[in-house]
Amino acid sequence: MKLKAIKFFSPEENLPKTKVVKAAPLPTGYISNTGKLVFPATALGDLGINPQSAYFKIGTQHGKRKIKSLYLVPAASSEQTFSFEKNGRGHVIPLAVILKKGGLNFESEKLVFKISTFDFDQATKGYELAIETETPKPEYTGKPRGRKPRKSVDAK
Repeated sequence: MKLKAIKFFSPEENLPKTKVVKAAPLPTGYISNTGKLVFPATALGDLGINPQSAYFKIGTQHGKRKIKSLYLVPAASSEQTFSFEKNGRGHVIPLAVILKKGGLNFESEKLVFKISTFDFDQATKGYELAIETETPKPEYTGKPRGRKPRKSVDAK
């Protein structure tokens, strides 16, 4: 065997490839057709919010006519704040009048929101609810399954 025909490996080549870790999807909720912000229990758990003792100041961007996102900032006292109400498996904050004034048509279309965090000030972490319409599930375009339909034969 010739010495030139040998390929030597390095220890770095033997290390397993690291997989790219995908970021966890943002917690979501939806706006009911009665104008309530609905937070599933899993979303509240992911955010670390205790619904029994949490109070929030709720606002939107100043100077905008239509609401594109809501901002929830935790507050210490219960004056001029909103709190959660238990509803089914999740918790809700009723905001029907405010959402109607903000130009959201929650009665006829399904609205969902994605929850992200932002720094309100150095000590306070707030939550941004980015509101969007729910897109319908795309139509299935795969191969049809099961038996083929019988062709009707016209009897004369």
